[in-house]
Amino acid sequence: MNIPFLDSWRKRQQPGSGMALPDAAGRDPEGLAELLSECELLRAHAQSAGVALDDSPSSLEELDQLQPRWREDPELESWLGNDAGLYLGTVIVRTVRGAGWAIREGDGQPVVVLANGREIDVVADGTAWAEDGAPELSQVYAEIAER
Repeated sequence: MNIPFLDSWRKRQQPGSGMALPDAAGRDPEGLAELLSECELLRAHAQSAGVALDDSPSSLEELDQLQPRWREDPELESWLGNDAGLYLGTVIVRTVRGAGWAIREGDGQPVVVLANGREIDVVADGTAWAEDGAPELSQVYAEIAER
């Protein structure tokens, strides 16, 4: 699976001086959150459609209203879905008390962990949204925020 944020992260690391992504999650959670919030492709796509992504729950509703023109390009759909999941996670981490990023052991997938310990695979939700429009990003957020 292509994970766009890793390209940016790798470019910033000097050979031999960087740390593994799972280590970075434990040692620098703010840095990890900043890295995962980039979502460059999604932000550019949203901006071109007149949607401002301000990391708020209402911006998720605006994303849900976009025309899914990206579905004509399977590669774009995959990357955009990944970014949509990371953006969803960014909104959750910034607005839901006790939520934070973690890197899942085994596959290295970024996930959101809630205060109660529940793990949310936001990239899977973003990918499903990009492919099918469901679940809506705002609905996933609403279900998490009400707990």
